[in-house]
Amino acid sequence: MEKQSLLKVRNLRVEFSTNDGVVEAVKGIDLDLRSNETVAIVGESGSGKSQAMMAIMGLLAANGRASGSASYRGQELIGLGESGLNRIRGSKITMIFQEPMTSLDPLYRIGRQLVEPMVHHRGLAARAARARAIELLELVGIPDPGRRIDSYPHELSGGQRQRVMIAMALANEPDVLIADEPTTALDVTIQAQILTLLADLQSKLGMAIVFITHDLGIVRRFADRVYVMRAGEVVEQDHTGSLFANPSHPYTRMLLAAQPTGRKTPPPPDSPPLLEGRDVNVTFRIGGGWFSRSVDELRAVANASVSLRRGQTIGIVGESGSGKSTLGRALLRLVPSRGTIRFEERDISDADKNHMRPLRKRLQLVFQDPFGSLSPRMTVGQIVTEGLRVHMPKMPAHERDLRASEVLREVGLDPAVANRYPHEFSGGQRQRIAIARAMILKPGVVVLDEPTSALDRSVQKQIVDLLRDLQSAHGLSYLFISHDLAVVRAMADYIIVMRAGRLVEEGPTDAIFDSPREDYTKSLMAAALDGTPFRNTPARA
Repeated sequence: MEKQSLLKVRNLRVEFSTNDGVVEAVKGIDLDLRSNETVAIVGESGSGKSQAMMAIMGLLAANGRASGSASYRGQELIGLGESGLNRIRGSKITMIFQEPMTSLDPLYRIGRQLVEPMVHHRGLAARAARARAIELLELVGIPDPGRRIDSYPHELSGGQRQRVMIAMALANEPDVLIADEPTTALDVTIQAQILTLLADLQSKLGMAIVFITHDLGIVRRFADRVYVMRAGEVVEQDHTGSLFANPSHPYTRMLLAAQPTGRKTPPPPDSPPLLEGRDVNVTFRIGGGWFSRSVDELRAVANASVSLRRGQTIGIVGESGSGKSTLGRALLRLVPSRGTIRFEERDISDADKNHMRPLRKRLQLVFQDPFGSLSPRMTVGQIVTEGLRVHMPKMPAHERDLRASEVLREVGLDPAVANRYPHEFSGGQRQRIAIARAMILKPGVVVLDEPTSALDRSVQKQIVDLLRDLQSAHGLSYLFISHDLAVVRAMADYIIVMRAGRLVEEGPTDAIFDSPREDYTKSLMAAALDGTPFRNTPARA
């Protein structure tokens, strides 16, 4: 006899009112989730995966509305009042969001944000809740949790912030965990640990999981059943083994076949250095404040040397917190550092803000968290052309708009979206907007900080091809920071491996992948490429 559904969705529809009319994000989907079951929802960016779950949680944006039915243990959630939803959200149904920096309050330490749900929903005393919070941080792999519990979100790496979000979601041992790209910001080794952790907790607690992702490799080893969404509709659903062995819909077959391919050709040996760093060190102060004089120092980057040549792509890989992003920002003079930094043979190590300003259009950064870097009050057109208004103030408005239309097409977006706002887009679409904003200035160096982490595989392939085409046409140089080694291999001609702020190994891409010397590099490659980064979870009845 089939188990009764814990979460039952019928004819769920989601619409958004925009400047260009009503946009249908979800078009009447059905979904069932049973206790102790893992259901994956897969599909390209904009397919409606996240919006369907946001509707169930009552978390749609102000211009969104949901209809149809979504019931949890027989209680209807669509149209349920705020007080009713609050008794369920954070306790019975919790959600790990795709972009942790926008979900964590920047004004509060992570400990306070972990403690409050346990105090509110479980009635724990503050001291007991803090002790449990430290246990949870240790459980999800945060180093030195007793100290890190007093950190602010900005003091953590993207992957560490995602782990904090997972700890918050698990704090009250929910019935249903909705995981929206929960491993997007994590390196391959931590990804394996987190997925094993979720599987173990599911087995212990009987928790059901809705797993939203674009990574079909994870789905194959983690989910019992799969729903494939395209343009707001479910086009195929099946048990995981059956779907992977015999997909019936052409769209599903396309997703399974999508993978970044090709190899980056190195620049000529005589290609000159464009951006160089010698013995770069970055140190952050941690702690201190109104009631504490204790101040610790975190050495985020230690004696790192990098030489990026014209037309070259250097991939920087390593676990979360290894210093990858900090090194990239230091080379762009966006964080204070010690050491020597040169750009186009000019020493910029001590250049102040005024001296750096004319160089900024040549030195661009695509951020890891696109939603946090895109102003919610600006339209896409205003966001993309902002750099032109700053660096080319005399450019006529019609020419700016024309350039914006061209670059939006290049990154795979319809220029008609220029009048819409960031919250109306999926995570992958927002990342493409962020790439367009950087590329419109035609820079010499671009630091790409996890630029494809929020994108499904088919779009990753398109973005990799786009970046390579732009590089070939304009002689661009990239620092490509990523934990996705498949994308790095397709994108970079040289790789730097970082761990705990230090460069542990570097060399041509094929040499690093095929013959790594250091044990740490070998462990990264094994976790990414052996196909079994976490234990299989057997299908549940």
